[in-house]
Amino acid sequence: MGLPAFFLVFFMAKQTIKVVREEMLQVANNVALEKNIEKDEVFNAMEQALEKAARVKYGFERDIRVKIDRNTGDINLSSYLKVVETIDIEEEKNQILLKDAIKINPNIKIDEFIIEKLPPFDFGRVAAQNAKGIIIQKIREADKSRQYSEFKDRIGEIVIGIVKRSEFGNFIIDLGKGEGIIKREELIPREAFKNGDRIRSYIYDVREDSKGYQIFLSRTHPQFLAKLFSQEVPEIFEGVIEVKSVARDPGSRAKVSVFTNDTTIDPVGACVGMRGSRVQAVVNELQGEKIDIVMWSENQATFLANALAPAEVTKIFLYEEKKKVEVVIPNEQLSLAIGRKGQNVKLASTLTNLEIDILTEEEEIERRQEEFKVKTVMFSKILDVEDIIAQLLVTEGYVAVDSIANETPANLEKIEGFDKDLSEEIVTRAKNYLSNKDAENIKIINEKNVDDDLKKLKGIDNKMLALLAINHIITLDDFAGLSTFDLLDKEEGIFKELELEETIVNDMIMKAREKWFTEEK
Repeated sequence: MGLPAFFLVFFMAKQTIKVVREEMLQVANNVALEKNIEKDEVFNAMEQALEKAARVKYGFERDIRVKIDRNTGDINLSSYLKVVETIDIEEEKNQILLKDAIKINPNIKIDEFIIEKLPPFDFGRVAAQNAKGIIIQKIREADKSRQYSEFKDRIGEIVIGIVKRSEFGNFIIDLGKGEGIIKREELIPREAFKNGDRIRSYIYDVREDSKGYQIFLSRTHPQFLAKLFSQEVPEIFEGVIEVKSVARDPGSRAKVSVFTNDTTIDPVGACVGMRGSRVQAVVNELQGEKIDIVMWSENQATFLANALAPAEVTKIFLYEEKKKVEVVIPNEQLSLAIGRKGQNVKLASTLTNLEIDILTEEEEIERRQEEFKVKTVMFSKILDVEDIIAQLLVTEGYVAVDSIANETPANLEKIEGFDKDLSEEIVTRAKNYLSNKDAENIKIINEKNVDDDLKKLKGIDNKMLALLAINHIITLDDFAGLSTFDLLDKEEGIFKELELEETIVNDMIMKAREKWFTEEK
């Protein structure tokens, strides 16, 4: 950035500190207007430049200060001497003894200053060039600071700029009052631009560091698509329709969920527009990216079914605590639900923030049959009953011995073929089994000398303690050193036999680690 012509006049044609006042004010006004920065910033830059030039004349070690009157343009050049009791050799040029200072100003005190006005002087060519360089630097810094302050408040907006140049696949974009960068990975695949092209992009970050500031732009960000819809659909811009979530495979396909509280408006139809005009405008901007617009719903199952369109969903098993869902679809629609290279299910998962497992109806039937068989064998062995009785228990929804031990005989009597004696016997056997297992667990816990602090850990029980002891985890510190993976991995996890929620296990680990944090403090 070079200085304008009138700045050169200031330093070269007027190489004296006695500058015409009107010209001094004109310089400040014109630069402030051209760079859109505060006039005071320009004056500060001038003052620092003049101070450096004055130190070249009077000595670099001198405390010389320059003040330019903002109204008249008058320049005051002064030398400051600090009043001290004892002179510091390294600062002797800027200090004066109290006894000497009193001769100049009888009321002066320690740490105050004797101010001596200095006469004007002629700039040399080198001093003028150095001063000009300082002003250029300071104005550039002020300009960048202004731009940072302006753009940091515009994160989340769409801007239009001109491609200025390309650097290693990244594009530098002229935004008028600043420059932004679109990194290669923030460009839609197969997208090509050349210098001078107009480009629309999304401000997703503005950072400031030692080198200045940078405006980061994107055309692949999910919110870029949301903002484009806001520009094309008045109902979204006005807040009548809300874009709830966006999932994108940039340049290929995207899913958008929308919602409105106004029952008279079809949010999906409004976003599509007459003959698809609104959605097509967004598609054209995104290089032909196909966009599915789906209805958002508070009911997660309904929302998921909408998100997996065009595939049809027949059953949904939702595990809210795990943020996981199993979806059953017709056999012939498996490829449609998964999509090319898993695209459809991946976008639906991102859109709903759920982990999705897809099963065909045939697979679901086979899995249920296998689960039924496993639970039947388990009940038959543990309760020592015939297969038909075990099958009836599983059919009624009992999946664990605990659920039977906690049941009342009266409820079991309601099962077809069960009488009072059989019901009471089954409940008794279930309780005896759990009692015996607990005794075995306690024996293991005692034999392994499990630490009392671990036994007192909130949420832990004898079954968990026994499994930990078998794996040589016997102190609270041992447990605190474990990860969730160590405990819940389906193949090697210590608690793999137990149906425990990940959040519960995480809480137990963090509780065990509280002692570490206390000791650190």
